[in-house]
Amino acid sequence: MEHIYDTVIIGGGPAGYTAALYAARAGLDTLVLEKLSPGGQMALTHQIDNYPGFEEGIDGFTLGEKMHAGAERFGAKTELAEVFRLELAQDPKVIETSEGIFYGRTVILATGANPRLLGIDQEQQLTGRGVHYCAACDGMFYRGKTVAVIGGGNSAAADAMVLSRLAKKVILIHRRDTLRATKIYHKPLEEAENVEFLWNSAVTQLHHGDRLTGITVKNLLTGREEQLELDGIFISIGRKPATQLVERQLILDENGYIVAGESTATSLPGVFAAGDLRTKQLRQVITAASDGAMAAAMAEEFLLM
Repeated sequence: MEHIYDTVIIGGGPAGYTAALYAARAGLDTLVLEKLSPGGQMALTHQIDNYPGFEEGIDGFTLGEKMHAGAERFGAKTELAEVFRLELAQDPKVIETSEGIFYGRTVILATGANPRLLGIDQEQQLTGRGVHYCAACDGMFYRGKTVAVIGGGNSAAADAMVLSRLAKKVILIHRRDTLRATKIYHKPLEEAENVEFLWNSAVTQLHHGDRLTGITVKNLLTGREEQLELDGIFISIGRKPATQLVERQLILDENGYIVAGESTATSLPGVFAAGDLRTKQLRQVITAASDGAMAAAMAEEFLLM
């Protein structure tokens, strides 16, 4: 008979490794499946200043390694593997990966959500070096500087508001002639003295040395292009949850996020969703960690039923 874990955690970011820490510490036989390295997307973040306990901040890779070590201290195992297929309604649940098939009595999904990219040249190479996707995460680096926010929805408007309290100047660039964001954002942004709008416009080129120095913006009505000197840009055109493997097995919302409340329980018994892939208001490292703790507690409770 194949080994059956008490809980299999898919995703090795802050949600996944917090779940692993709490589950292993509770005595559960725990496996984490991560396809890249401990920390997940967090490992790509150069500086995290809003996670408690690190007065000088910490880089995402180091924090991921610390979370990994903390979970392993209590016996959690990690397998570097890509998950190809899930059978979540089975008992035990079946996880097919690049390193073989694993079985779990419970599954905690912690695969996160990826920012949608602009898709222009050098975007990924400049990520963390002037190109960012989260003002709440990285806005502090641009105090007194000039930045642009790309997008026109709620996330872009919220990022522009955050940055308007930090940056010298914020330029909001949108493909349409009005914001798609809810009305509550419109008046504060219009009244902010350091916020400017570029309507009917799209970024066509990133200028850089070692880091971003500016952008080229094209007016979509006239075709006219202009170059802007900037210290940084925040791309806020939405996020895509990594839920493709479960879209036919769990209830998702209209944007593809797993429907799960603060309990992290999903529409299937014994399956829990922690971190950025579930429906929630705030997606940060600390809220992902909170979800991980709750998911582990719920998995433990399920196993006692």
